[in-house]
Amino acid sequence: MRLSGAEVRPPATDAAPLRVRPCTPGDRGRWRDFVERCPDATFFHRIEWQDLIERVFGHRTHFLMAERDGEVVGVLPLAQVKSLVFGHALVSLPFCVYGGVAVTEPAAAHALAAAARELGARLGVAHVELRNRVVREPDWPRQSLYVTFRKEIAPDVEANMLAIPRKQRAMVRKGAKNGLTSEIDGDARRFFALYADNVHRHGTPALPKRYFDALVDAFGRDCEVLTVVDARGRPVSSVMSFYFRDEVLPYYAGDDVAARELAANDFKYWELLRRACERGCRVFDYGRSKRGTGSFDFKKNWGFEPTPLEYEYALLKRESVPENNPLNPKYRAMIALWRRLPLPLANFLGPFVVRNLG
Repeated sequence: MRLSGAEVRPPATDAAPLRVRPCTPGDRGRWRDFVERCPDATFFHRIEWQDLIERVFGHRTHFLMAERDGEVVGVLPLAQVKSLVFGHALVSLPFCVYGGVAVTEPAAAHALAAAARELGARLGVAHVELRNRVVREPDWPRQSLYVTFRKEIAPDVEANMLAIPRKQRAMVRKGAKNGLTSEIDGDARRFFALYADNVHRHGTPALPKRYFDALVDAFGRDCEVLTVVDARGRPVSSVMSFYFRDEVLPYYAGDDVAARELAANDFKYWELLRRACERGCRVFDYGRSKRGTGSFDFKKNWGFEPTPLEYEYALLKRESVPENNPLNPKYRAMIALWRRLPLPLANFLGPFVVRNLG
C-alpha cells in the first residue's frame, strides 16, 4: 500500500491501538528520528520549528504524535495564531509552505487530523488549516490557490545547465557576463537588507531580522544564505535556502532594484542549483507560488511544472476557506499604503503585522 509516494504498512488486525498525544520535551529525539526517516516528512516537520515559532512570534504550539505499541507512526506540528484582522486559527504550520501530517501508516493520518480538529474546537479557533502536499481528508474543504515546483537535479553540473530552457539559460549567462559572482554568507545580515527592501517595494511587511538569525542558528548547515555580488562587490541579490535530506529549497529571497538589469536573480538560482548539485542534492524544490503571479511564471520559465498543493481546512466557526493573501482585493489598499511608508518605519512595524500572517 502507498500513501503520497511513500511505502507504508497497514496495521495488523491484532495490532496495538493507535494513540495520539502531545509531544513532550522528552520526545524531541524520537520526533527528530521519525522525521528523518519518514518519507512523508519535510523540512517543516523538524522539531526546531516549535522553538522558533514560540520564541520569535509568541504563538502557542501543539505538536502531536501518533504512536502504536510505543512506536512513533505519525506527527503533526500545529501552532495557534490569533489576529483581530486575520482571525483565530490552528495551522500546520505558520511561516511554512508544507506541513500537515507525516505518517508511516494510513490510519495515523486520519487520527492526527481528527485530533487536530478536536483540539481546534477546544481552543475555540475559527478553522484548522493543514498545509498538505497531497489530499489527506477528502471531505475537508480545500484551497487551490497554491502550487509547488519540484525537479530532479542531474548529477552533472553541465547537464543541469543544459536542462534549463534556452531563453532562461541565456539570462544566467548574461549574469555571468555582467561579472556577477556568488558567495556563501555566515549570517543573515546582507540577506536581510535585500529582503526587507524587496518586500517593501511589493507592499508586504518584512519578517523580523531576529527570525532569520534564529533560522541560521537553529538549522546550521541546513540553512544557507547565498548572496550574489556585482563586479564591484556590491550585494544585489540573496536567497536563504533550506536543505533536507537530498533536497534543497530556496525559501526567502531579496534583491536590489539593479538586479533585474544585471540578471542577478537568474544567476542566483543557477548558482544555488550548481552548488546543490556539487553538494550531492537530488531534488530542487522551487517552493510555493500563487497561480497568476510573477513568481509562478518565473519558475515555469525554468522548465519546472507546477503541482497543486492540497491545503485542507476544518471550518469550525466560519463558512468558507480563508483568503489571507495579497491577491485578496480587500488588502489592496493596505498594500498600497505599505509601499509608501519609509523603509525604516516599515521594518519597525512589519514584525507586529506579519507575525499574524503566517
